[in-house]
Amino acid sequence: MKPLTAEEIRTSMVNATRGEIDRMPLPGLHEVLWEDREYLGWRDPRAPLRGFLVHWVDDRAVGITLQASGATMRPGISAMCSLCRTPQPADQVRLYAAPRAGQAGRDGNTVGTYICADLACSLIIRITPPASAMQPDPAAVVSARADALLDRVTAFTAGVMKTA
Repeated sequence: MKPLTAEEIRTSMVNATRGEIDRMPLPGLHEVLWEDREYLGWRDPRAPLRGFLVHWVDDRAVGITLQASGATMRPGISAMCSLCRTPQPADQVRLYAAPRAGQAGRDGNTVGTYICADLACSLIIRITPPASAMQPDPAAVVSARADALLDRVTAFTAGVMKTA
């Protein structure tokens, strides 16, 4: 992922008001390993159910605000993140809703999906599988996972930006 500046992040938000953007906390950008990311995702430490996701679409940064459901899934079951497609314990996956961009979002329309609770899909897909006869190149597996993750993130944000 190409690095983002604080200004690029703030101007990228497609489904937030000016006040929400001004109050949006930013992660420590100097700590981000950009080459190991398909998107930048973080939670608001003051409002733990609020999250943010930003990625590049061509040469344009696209950012969205997310709201996690307050309800959690039943303990002891597995759940799968819709973005990284990694099965995990249910408490590590949350239903996130993103208001649609524009008037549709102001009218209360949202798009939702299950995402890793910590928004760290880019890190999870980089857990390399052991080499085997069926998967001789773990780096190729990670590369395929990264491409698929970026495709799904792009499709999700496109749904948020869809106004009709």
